[in-house]
Amino acid sequence: MSAPLVTETRLLRLALPEGGLRLQRGGVLRRVDVAYETCGTLSERRDNVVFVCHALTGDAHVAGRHEGESRDTGWWAGMACPGGGIDTDRFFVVCANILGGCMGTTGPSSIDPETGTPYGSRFPEITVADIVDVHRMLLRQLGFERVYAVVGGSFGGMQALEMARRHPDFVDKAVCIATGASLSTQALAFDVVGRNAIEQDPAFNGGDFYGGPRPDAGLAQARELAHITYLSGEMMKKKFGRRRRDLAAAERAAEAAGAAPAAPGGAAHSIFEVESYLRHQGHKFIGRFDANSYLRISGAMDEFDLAQGRASLAEALETVRAKVLVVALNGDWLFLPRQSESIVRALSTARKDVSYFCLDAPSGHDSFLIHIEELSRVVDGFLTRLPVRPKAEIDADHRRDYDALVGLIPSRARTILDIACGDGTLLNYLSERRPWADCTGIDVEVESGVRTLAAGHNMVRADVDQGLARIPDDTFDCAILSESLQVMRRPDRVLAELLRIAPVGLVSFPNFGMWKIPVELAFRGRMPVTRRLPHQWYDTPNIHLCTIKDFLELCREKGIRVEKVVYFSTLATSKVLRALGARSLGTSRVLVKIARPAPRAN
Repeated sequence: MSAPLVTETRLLRLALPEGGLRLQRGGVLRRVDVAYETCGTLSERRDNVVFVCHALTGDAHVAGRHEGESRDTGWWAGMACPGGGIDTDRFFVVCANILGGCMGTTGPSSIDPETGTPYGSRFPEITVADIVDVHRMLLRQLGFERVYAVVGGSFGGMQALEMARRHPDFVDKAVCIATGASLSTQALAFDVVGRNAIEQDPAFNGGDFYGGPRPDAGLAQARELAHITYLSGEMMKKKFGRRRRDLAAAERAAEAAGAAPAAPGGAAHSIFEVESYLRHQGHKFIGRFDANSYLRISGAMDEFDLAQGRASLAEALETVRAKVLVVALNGDWLFLPRQSESIVRALSTARKDVSYFCLDAPSGHDSFLIHIEELSRVVDGFLTRLPVRPKAEIDADHRRDYDALVGLIPSRARTILDIACGDGTLLNYLSERRPWADCTGIDVEVESGVRTLAAGHNMVRADVDQGLARIPDDTFDCAILSESLQVMRRPDRVLAELLRIAPVGLVSFPNFGMWKIPVELAFRGRMPVTRRLPHQWYDTPNIHLCTIKDFLELCREKGIRVEKVVYFSTLATSKVLRALGARSLGTSRVLVKIARPAPRAN
């Protein structure tokens, strides 16, 4: 068992330019202190730094525990740890409290050096760009001219994306989890109501409440509103339902925690459990956070919009040079998966190096913090991906197939997509034969995706029948569907999508018209089991078996050009049948090169 990871919060005063730090919206700060923590071992070349951006109300304490604590208290201790997704045995992890915060970094509750009193209402507006610039200044002052990766979830994901965009020469890799290029209207509405609750609290005093009563009621209400968005509806139903809690017991618990008991809502002697939960979160929050910080930071998040003032999001991300991993959570309704997909589409349109995973997360937005086993494997695969791709280990039979396939790829193809890529064997082989090409895989299986990602390829985790729609037109020079056509629910639609995202496609599939199959059906009366069709009829993933003629007829109906057909079989009988002209009977599998319909002549 490894020793506990003990960290310490440090404070660094930034060396600011003459005149102070000029902020994007016109404000100036004459002095900026930044609270930060580090863990892990820095490599001799100082090239293993991973900077973690925290979410809206987080802090620098991302990993491990502080001296004297009996358990890990870092807000992402399960992710940033020895052997974790951000492996502290491999990486030197840095996390800093953001500008405008209240956990050590200069914010509204800090002392203004010009007045000797807290900034309060005088603290200037900040933007995500300001936050990112301060983080970069911190890292450079610590001696890091470049970071291996920047990682963030939620509001931290916005920061990671902005750092990769704003400082492209500073970041090698960026991981953006459960985030967006801007907030949705619904999320924005929750923030607006939360800020109104704070500003309308009688104790708020325009933001200058230091030294007197604090706007705790408004801040607690803002936190309760935010927590509603952190859990999915299904998780709330499962966790609380309509169950009630004894009011007297709730009041005793609140009193023991030092919080004033609230008036009962709805019943004389009980409250709903979900109400008790929200109260608890609100009371806990006012003990550690500052109302003005909440206003400034949530305001920066609300104003963040990468596409604003630009022709498109793709144009906004044109400067990105880092390899990017985008992760969405399918149960998240604060940052919807479609927001992550828009980032992926924009990066793909701009021809950037991007991978995408949408993970199952029934708990909702908070899953990236609390249910992280699958997320950790994905992040680890991306951060530790090999600079040199592994040699493909395949048998002679597949090598012949793959050699033929590679021979049909256009010589000028630089971007190749392997649809339903499985464990990435074909991708590895393509990288051997076409080392100058950028190869991407798409598959629904998470574990296959992680292995493909770790092997150094870009990866899109999605159901192929639905996932191709998120890929922009003409993203790839060539798309491959190798021995997977028969498992597609709508092969016709997949072929159409394939030729939308690439001008040329290569499709291989087992031929159900081979002589052995009707022979087995005729003499045994049972569905055949072969090397290429190894499943029993009751557990087979093959739902659309076809013959060569079936496929060619489909292409004719859909106006798909067939440029080349390659027939395979190793059996002597099959070779004889093909020599006699019975190609369908003599072929066990087939490879077809397809293309878009030829443009009509005017």
